[in-house]
Amino acid sequence: MTAPYFFGYGSLVNTATHDYGGARPAQLRGWRRAWVHTDLREVAFLSAVPCRDSVIDGLIAEVPEADWAALDEREFAYERLPASDRVLHGLAGTPEVSVYAVAPGQQKGVTDRHPILLSYLDVVLQGYLRVFGEAGLQGFAATTDGWDAPVLNDRAAPRYPRHQPVTAAERKLFDELIDSTGARRVVSGAC
Repeated sequence: MTAPYFFGYGSLVNTATHDYGGARPAQLRGWRRAWVHTDLREVAFLSAVPCRDSVIDGLIAEVPEADWAALDEREFAYERLPASDRVLHGLAGTPEVSVYAVAPGQQKGVTDRHPILLSYLDVVLQGYLRVFGEAGLQGFAATTDGWDAPVLNDRAAPRYPRHQPVTAAERKLFDELIDSTGARRVVSGAC
C-alpha cells in the first residue's frame, strides 16, 4: 500500500519545517491561497480557498503509514480534505493526497489585531524560493489573496514557532516582494 501525501502551499513548502519524505513540487487545481484568521489562532495564516480557474504551486510529501496525527496537530486550525483529483504531481499511479484548508464558516477577516507574522511569511517565501526560484515567489504573490492584511515585523523576536534563519539576500528579496503586494507593515506595539 502506498503512503498518502499532503499538498502543502504555505510553510509546508519549506522542508526545513518538517521531516516528511518524498517531497516534490506539485500543483493544486481549482484553489488559491488567502490570508485568513480564525478564533483558533491569534494571527493570520494561509488557507486554500476554492477558485475554479486557479492553479497554485506547492509541495507534496509522504505521510508514513498514514499516520496523520502529528500533521493534524500542526495544522489544527484546518480541516484535512481529499484532493487527489485536484493535485498534479508526476508520481506513478493515483496516490491519496489531502490538503488542509480552513472551513469557510470559520474564516474571519484579517485585522491589525490579527496580523500576518513576518517570521511566518519569511518561512513560506524561503520555501517557495528554494523550490520554485524567483518566478515561484512571484507566482505565490499572484495566487494569494488578502495582501491588504497588516504584516507584523517580528524578525528580531520571531513569534512563529518554526521560523528559519534568512540570509540578507533573502530578506531583501522577500521585502521587495512584500512591498510589491501593497501589504502594510506594522511594528510590535502597533497591534
